[in-house]
This record gives sequence, structure tokens and C-alpha cells, in this order.
Amino acid sequence: MKQDITEKITVPDGVNVSINKHLVSIQGKHGSQERNFIHPTITIDKKNNSVILNVKNGTLREKRLIKTFKSHIINMIHGSNEGYTYELKICSMHFPMTVTVEGNELIIKNFIGEKKPRRSKIINGVKVRVNGDKIICEGHDKEKTGQTAANIELATRIRNKDRRIFQDGCYQTIKAGKPIGRN
Repeated sequence: MKQDITEKITVPDGVNVSINKHLVSIQGKHGSQERNFIHPTITIDKKNNSVILNVKNGTLREKRLIKTFKSHIINMIHGSNEGYTYELKICSMHFPMTVTVEGNELIIKNFIGEKKPRRSKIINGVKVRVNGDKIICEGHDKEKTGQTAANIELATRIRNKDRRIFQDGCYQTIKAGKPIGRN
């Protein structure tokens, strides 16, 4: 069943949105982002203080795509306006590990007694700092910030050992400002 589908996103004060065909650029106090949303039937327009996504005679697939585009634009607006924060906790039960930031890498030394340090790449546009037993990743792009936190967690993944006994590693405790699990 085909139908006209329209989604509206209100833009808060302090955020500037510009649209050039399929390229959406958003600027806020925390930074700027741009992204291409290319689809032959979906149109993106800016009217007054809102972004309007529209498709005429859209199918269910196009309805899903409009919802996806809307979520991406909302995340871009939130990131440019407020930013995203991911927090990881350093857990070292058996060996004391040292975590430092050098350039665009996070270096984990003495992880489970290993002589060779483990390294995790920090994606451009993300700031990482170590504060005691916490690693804090901050950025205005939700995808880059989340991927950096996931890279850090993956760098301390334990293989060929019982995970119930060897619980050392860096684990995410806060994703995009929301706590994980029970508090």
C-alpha cells in the first residue's frame, strides 16, 4: 500500500542546519557534522525552524528509510548541540594495568601480565581521557564516539581463558550518557 509519508524534526535554538540537495550540514556549539542522505524518492527540506523529510507514494521500505534518516539527523543535532559521552571502567583483578593516551592511541600496559602493550585506535574527532579507573570518551558524532569506546573494550578482550575467573578488562558503564545495567 503506497501512501504519502512526512516526518518533521524541530531544530533547537543555537543549532544551524543547512541542506544542499542530499547533503545535510549541522553546526552547533560542540562542533559541526555533515552527512549524505541519498535516495531517489526521499526529499529533505528546511522550513522555518524544522527539517522535513517527505516521500510521495512511498512503500513500507521508504517509510523505514525515512525513520532511519530522521534518527540520524536527530543524533547529529543532539551531538552538535550537547555532545556524547561514553564511559568505561578499568577492571584489573590479577595484574595492575596502566592505561595511557598517546596521540591517537590508547595504550594498555601489563594487561593480564602481558609484556607487549595492547593498543586501541582513537577515531578523529573523539577526545579520550583517563581519570583514575575510568576512561571517558567525548565527541559530537555518536557513531565515532561509540566506535572508539567499542575499540577500547575490544582491545582488552580475553581469549582462551575462563571469563568467570579472568574478569580483567575495560567495560562500558555509560553509553551516550545513559547508564548500562542496574545501578
